[in-house]
Amino acid sequence: MRVITGKYKGRSLAAPKNEARPTLDRMKETLFNILNPCLPNATVLDLFAGSGQLAIECLSRGAARAVLCDNNKDSVAAIKANFEKIGEKPQIFFGDFRDCLSRSELTFDIIFVDPPYKSAFYSEVLATVSNKSLLNEKGVVVCEHDSEHDLPQEVCDLVCFDVRKMGSVKFSFYKRREQCE
Repeated sequence: MRVITGKYKGRSLAAPKNEARPTLDRMKETLFNILNPCLPNATVLDLFAGSGQLAIECLSRGAARAVLCDNNKDSVAAIKANFEKIGEKPQIFFGDFRDCLSRSELTFDIIFVDPPYKSAFYSEVLATVSNKSLLNEKGVVVCEHDSEHDLPQEVCDLVCFDVRKMGSVKFSFYKRREQCE
């Protein structure tokens, strides 16, 4: 696992010593080709952050700020180690995603949602993001999930505008309804 491009290009990253499944480099490359226009000066939230690799890739490509959330101590240790490798201090919320979302005083340009695939957290996260207005006007929520399952087309005022299948994984992209009209 490594940083693909940007100011931290080529830096190797550690995976946590738990069941987290890092996003593969080839998938990450496709994902960031889609997100590149959104990255300059973006504020990013990486829920279920695992190693923190998605947040680090965003920072490497010009994002201004990243907030990471995970409730696993091994994941938080990996995040800290990976941020140390790039010479930045992470803003980590150690705890349940619900607490992270309810306490957030920020709004975000990009929100990554990558919980355990068999969890039922996707709709709950999307509803909370919508109800608490955590997504900036032109922001994007990216949900990584098992390709055998589809996520809802709409959750509150968030609408799925794109789905990309890559092997056994899908990325579903959501934005605010008014941005789809």
